[in-house]
Amino acid sequence: MTPTQSILAFAAAAHTLPPEIAAAATALLGDTLAVGAAGSSAPGADGVYAAAQLWGAGDDAPLLGRGGRLPAPAAAFVNGFQIHSLEWDAVHEVAVVHAMSVVTASLHAVCARAAARGAAVAPDRALVALAVGVDIACGLGLAATEGMRFFRPATAGLIGAALACARVAGTPPAAFADVLGLAVSQASGTMQAHVEGSQALPLQIAAAARAAVTAVDLANAGLTGPHDALEGPFGYFKLFDAGVIERYSASIGSGWRIGDVSIKPWPSGRAAHATLGVLAAMIRDAGVTAAQVHEVQAHVPPLVGRMIGRPWVPQMTPAYARLCLPLLAALMLSEGRIDPRRFEAATFTDANLRAIGDRVRVIEVAGDANALSPQRIVVLLNDGRVLDRQVPATPGHPANPLPPAEQAAKLRFALSLAAGPVDPRIRDNPLAWLVDA
Repeated sequence: MTPTQSILAFAAAAHTLPPEIAAAATALLGDTLAVGAAGSSAPGADGVYAAAQLWGAGDDAPLLGRGGRLPAPAAAFVNGFQIHSLEWDAVHEVAVVHAMSVVTASLHAVCARAAARGAAVAPDRALVALAVGVDIACGLGLAATEGMRFFRPATAGLIGAALACARVAGTPPAAFADVLGLAVSQASGTMQAHVEGSQALPLQIAAAARAAVTAVDLANAGLTGPHDALEGPFGYFKLFDAGVIERYSASIGSGWRIGDVSIKPWPSGRAAHATLGVLAAMIRDAGVTAAQVHEVQAHVPPLVGRMIGRPWVPQMTPAYARLCLPLLAALMLSEGRIDPRRFEAATFTDANLRAIGDRVRVIEVAGDANALSPQRIVVLLNDGRVLDRQVPATPGHPANPLPPAEQAAKLRFALSLAAGPVDPRIRDNPLAWLVDA
């Protein structure tokens, strides 16, 4: 059996989730839906919704944090954009994949469409599909051996999402190879949007979610895709993400990677969370204020430096700002939290905040080109004290989970930001929302 065949066999196989994995997957689903509801008020979200309404009428699936329903591909697009638009969505740190985002948006669209047509998907079946899709998306990221050129959450996320959708859409196992090939044929999204802080970044998640639905619909209609789409001479690992596929396929099924996904406490790039966590603890435990801080040093791996070591510029976009550590650190030191509504021109031109941000230094150290950890955060205080913290596990990582009260507070805050009505199932029964029961 080739590595690709092993992945396809795993995608189509019957699975039973261990109780702890089912619980983790359900919690991650609730977090993802709350973040998506908050994203309904994000910059660009109304424009995305308006554009999606032009693609055809239909009421297959509901939208997060706003009224109305759309056809499944359009609903996946809108919800996918909203889930990632605030950079608040869960991430597998080692794989560097926001797998929950694409898989949730597309899987919900397919499940909701099935429910609308009288063929509802059982919640347990949908949860297994979610775990399978996230596992594959993360596994492809874990197989990577070089830094990202394409936006891995969209490319690997699309593949995992398409195979997750195939599990609940009645796709015969023999056609899973076509689903995979049709998904890779639609894959796209470069890191240039990340570098520039462009709104195209969440649009790449949106496009991937829509493409996952489309890949399954096309395969179910009898269309075929390339069958060597991962390992072939022009396959995924040649064009999109250099890697060794056996690093995933050889251990597939030995454990559930959804159990390794991190929840993000703050609506900002995950690479900034180690610094933000140290600053938040310093404020909470030692009562340190911004006025007492002489300098903040973030000693980080190369990928982190590339992601968040960007300079403060007054004309930055909100997407750029969410990945600008000087701004994020200044907000945390001055306000004790990161509020996505603060990513606006008045904040970017605030001289007092800028003075705090100018005390932040990002220092790259040699390390794994794909790693977000470990990080070392050093805070120099004006009175001569030095706070030196190693951060082996960022807040929200399974090895450093958020306390229940903090997670509950995040969900309340996220849901309060929704642009429109919030379906109570998102808060009380996320699995019911996933399958539109």
